[in-house]
Amino acid sequence: MPELLNNPRTVELEDVDVITAHDSPFSLIVWNDEVNTFEWVIETLIEVCGHSQEQAEQCAMIIHTKGKYAVKRGSYDELKPQCDAITDRGIGATIEILSES
Repeated sequence: MPELLNNPRTVELEDVDVITAHDSPFSLIVWNDEVNTFEWVIETLIEVCGHSQEQAEQCAMIIHTKGKYAVKRGSYDELKPQCDAITDRGIGATIEILSES
């Protein structure tokens, strides 16, 4: 093995990006507030995230009762425009990396 270390042409290192090693390592979190109506949050989830009416209603209820909810999972590049569109509508949203637990 020491001879491999002395000859860099025989050693190949694989560069792996840990974050992209997972299919959907990020969550789009929508936060509860006392300003936006259920109807506005539901409409936003349907239009921005592509949720069904029922799915959007369920997410809105969880957001209201728990304070926040991960409404979608995906890559950062997929979720960033949706996060921006939600915050542009005056609704709090963030992107969080999923924990490895």
